[in-house]
Amino acid sequence: MRTGMTLLIKFILTFVSAFIAFDLLLNNDISWILLLSLVAMLINYLIGDLMVLPAKGNMIASIGDGLLAAITAYIFDLLIPAFTTSWSTLLWFAILIGIAEYFFHLYLKKDEKVAP
Repeated sequence: MRTGMTLLIKFILTFVSAFIAFDLLLNNDISWILLLSLVAMLINYLIGDLMVLPAKGNMIASIGDGLLAAITAYIFDLLIPAFTTSWSTLLWFAILIGIAEYFFHLYLKKDEKVAP
């Protein structure tokens, strides 16, 4: 149950970052932002939290999570005509995710009850 709550927190952090970058700055539809947040959260969890964080540490994992999230949003832009990005919003998204993930990883490392 603790891992589920942690993933919910990660989703909320991802959604807030995506909302700021893609709704407030570009006015994308909230349903696409929700889907992007879910996909980016899952990718960042599987790659960033389970593989990169234990092997390379918090800073590298946080930067990688930001880059992975921006790449995911860019792929969404290519595949979904109704969803748009710009270089500046992708940069903002990567920065916001990187910052959020840095502090999220600190929480993960402190909480021994969260399953890897």
